[in-house]
Amino acid sequence: MTDPAATDATATTPDPAATLERILDDRYSCRAFLPDPVPEETIERILRMAQRTASWCNSQAWQVDLVSGPATAAFGKALTDHVLSHEMRSDLPAPERYDGVYGDRRRASGYGLYSALGIERSDHDARTRQMLENYRFFGAPHVALITSDAGLGTYGAVDCGGYVATFLAAASSLGVATCAQAALALYSDGVREHLGLADDRLVVCGIAFGYADDAHPANSFRTERADLTDVVRRHT
Repeated sequence: MTDPAATDATATTPDPAATLERILDDRYSCRAFLPDPVPEETIERILRMAQRTASWCNSQAWQVDLVSGPATAAFGKALTDHVLSHEMRSDLPAPERYDGVYGDRRRASGYGLYSALGIERSDHDARTRQMLENYRFFGAPHVALITSDAGLGTYGAVDCGGYVATFLAAASSLGVATCAQAALALYSDGVREHLGLADDRLVVCGIAFGYADDAHPANSFRTERADLTDVVRRHT
């Protein structure tokens, strides 16, 4: 005979895998934030979870410059001014090209955003204005700027990528929206100057975070993920 108490316990036991799947399914790149700040205790919890990220030889290559409050608006203005008056210059090599399926995915992502916003391909002014939203962090009240140690090279950057992924999932688990922003790294000189970064820190990316403006059309579309058959090769 089945023990009812045991059945109830099984029914109420959390499924960690299902929880993680829900977090990953729900997370998206937020491109319109409410001005409301995230409570400090929530930010601290996100940072503590992200700090558990695995890294090469436990080097923990990442450092985080956390920008909040009035400093966020000041950073955004300085960075926007820099973008409008300087050429791109990144610490890490930018992609040389997007061939084949990579180009297809990139175009689909851009089309989804501009379509949601009602911006035509021919409307260059509107596209430029939307591009510049990257540098005011889509209105987010907080930005985490992620840097790596130059001496750790590629592996340091890879470790930082792992940190970013954990940060995004941790934030999502607490109801905080995020957008990982490689765009900030494309103007690393401006970032370095404003934040006073040391020369041996490589700008990897930024993470804009806060609470999503669910009514904004920029948050109405979602990107798709490739089927496993497209990305996994099995050897048996």
